Amino acid sequence: MHKCSYQNLIDTVDVAESYLAAFCEVDRQEEVSLLLDTIDIKKVSSKESRERIFKTLGSLTLESHAKKFILELKTIDAEGKELSNLIYSYAKSVPNIPIEDILVKFKNLQDELKVASSSVSYEKLIKTCCESLEVHLAIDLIDSMLEDGLTVRPSTFNSLLTACYASCDYNLVHRIKSMIDDHNIKANAETYRNMISLCVKMKDFDGAYGMIEDLQRLNINPNVNMYNVIMGGYFRQKNFHKALMVLKQMEASKLQPDSHTFSYIIGNCSSEDDIIKYRKELDESNVPTTKHIYMALINAYAACGLFQKAKQVLSDKKLPREDLNEIKSVLVSALASHGQMTEALDVYDEIKQDESDLEPKAIICLIVLKTVTIFQEHLQSEGELSRLLQLLQQLKDFDFWDDGCARIILYCVRHKILGSAVDLLKKRMEKCTNETAREVLFDEAFCAIVETEPIDVQFGLDLLQAIKEDIGIQPSRRSLDFLLSACVNAKDLDRSFVVWKEYQTAGLPYNVLTFVRMYQALLASGAHKAAKILLENIHDDDPHVCRVLNACRLTFGKLASDKIEEKEKKEKKEKKKKKKKKK
Repeated sequence: MHKCSYQNLIDTVDVAESYLAAFCEVDRQEEVSLLLDTIDIKKVSSKESRERIFKTLGSLTLESHAKKFILELKTIDAEGKELSNLIYSYAKSVPNIPIEDILVKFKNLQDELKVASSSVSYEKLIKTCCESLEVHLAIDLIDSMLEDGLTVRPSTFNSLLTACYASCDYNLVHRIKSMIDDHNIKANAETYRNMISLCVKMKDFDGAYGMIEDLQRLNINPNVNMYNVIMGGYFRQKNFHKALMVLKQMEASKLQPDSHTFSYIIGNCSSEDDIIKYRKELDESNVPTTKHIYMALINAYAACGLFQKAKQVLSDKKLPREDLNEIKSVLVSALASHGQMTEALDVYDEIKQDESDLEPKAIICLIVLKTVTIFQEHLQSEGELSRLLQLLQQLKDFDFWDDGCARIILYCVRHKILGSAVDLLKKRMEKCTNETAREVLFDEAFCAIVETEPIDVQFGLDLLQAIKEDIGIQPSRRSLDFLLSACVNAKDLDRSFVVWKEYQTAGLPYNVLTFVRMYQALLASGAHKAAKILLENIHDDDPHVCRVLNACRLTFGKLASDKIEEKEKKEKKEKKKKKKKKK
């Protein structure tokens, strides 16, 4: 369809926009380009419509059209307040480019088209960086805003501080605090609470208290949430004295403890007397008993070994019914974590009978502790595996399911349940969409073979064969490296040669580490002549390799000499016996 045909057909911007969206969905770039030539961007009065058009330009990387539209809009908007935001819409929509390249494209287009920066576009860029946890880039953008004389809102700092917490870049709080102080930015209470949280995460309690002192100088009243953050930090450090001192500081500041305060204190009680004391204070304070307090009570009773009282928490008539399932899940985790696996599973069965679902974290806790208990007490049976698989079926979220599945696979490997291990590996591979993650799925299983005592190399070879035949996957180098290491530890000469051949079958060339591992396997098995021949293939110009080889000789050479000495002693004894018989 020609340009004139589009002009006859499309008489409104809304219709043009609809056609534009339709052509983009089916990747009709030629039609999109022709259609864009018919649009007079100056007649698009809606801000939202202009943004959508620039997003379309970005998704198809039509930079020439984007530049053309910006220059046209500059003729009617001399200050260009909105243009920076449209450039952001374009740059953000360009497919498959990292956040760093989005920023470069944004800045380059602004400079080339001589468009002034705006707070709106910068804040959107900062939000994009924070969502990607690119906190250093976000800080640089805030620096640029301040240099350009733009106003940075407290909410922007709050987003940045939250991202720093999520990315574990806690130490950036000091740089952010300096920016706030140097530019006299009026941060709000939420900003300071976030900064206190980051200080506490670094165990910088002096810094956290310094934030509270700053608030007082700014005539902003500290709130109970700020003190709760500090209290929680002390409890995590098991510094109960300092944690309770925070409570006194709250009282000195005429702040009343809230439900979070009581949940922290009760959850960290070390005796029944302490639980009773703080429950009484809770009742007298008229603070509502939230689900977090009920959870804290369960954990406190369980930690004190008072399991019946932990279960009795569920019978409280004030317990909010809508939170019952979540609180029951905490009870399951608490019982299991303190060795009461049977009772934990009984509560789990009750939840299932009520047609409710256990919280994913509680299911993972059961799987973890169940596998540990079975391993320690040698309770492996079909019934135990069946229970683990039943728990796995309850996990709907992929991340939780994947975690649980990985743990059950390791259980199967340790107990040499080949069929179930292969089935679960296959399911895990089918569900995993991350190529990098898929590469290491099988490595974990072979690593477990090395770590399991006694080492069963044959089971590892059987697993390898099943993965190749039933799943159709060739082993990775790491998987074979683990198997060869298992041969070293098991001193299994014959199977080390089988694994050695698997590298060739998988099309994996031998490298220095492969040769070193095989050298270890030969020495450990007493095949010293073969080890000497193999040594000729190992380049000893790397000092690290030399150290490993020397360590091998010292370790396995001593074993060999011990065996020779033992053999010589045995031969001497036999000679003495023969001499006595002759006499």
